[in-house]
Amino acid sequence: MIDLLQLQKRVYQNKIAKGFNVTDVFQEFCFIYGELSEACDAYRKKKDDLGEELADVALYLIGLSELLGINLEEEIMCKMEKNEKRIYENRNGVLTKVEE
Repeated sequence: MIDLLQLQKRVYQNKIAKGFNVTDVFQEFCFIYGELSEACDAYRKKKDDLGEELADVALYLIGLSELLGINLEEEIMCKMEKNEKRIYENRNGVLTKVEE
């Protein structure tokens, strides 16, 4: 099992060590978007590096979380609990949230 908080710190330290951005939040969002686009392209074209592209998306997101001081593991667990309690129903072919 991965300790996501430790991984956040490791990703952040690697960014510092390599001289990557650790100050421009908007730039990091753009990088995440770019990596997600690359992953989508890899999936669409059935490329062998899809897993690596998804890892890039995750690493940028994890790094951004550390940059913003957000414990991503804690946030993910809280969100999962919230999602698991939600109730959805199919309305005219559209899955719609009806209760939290």
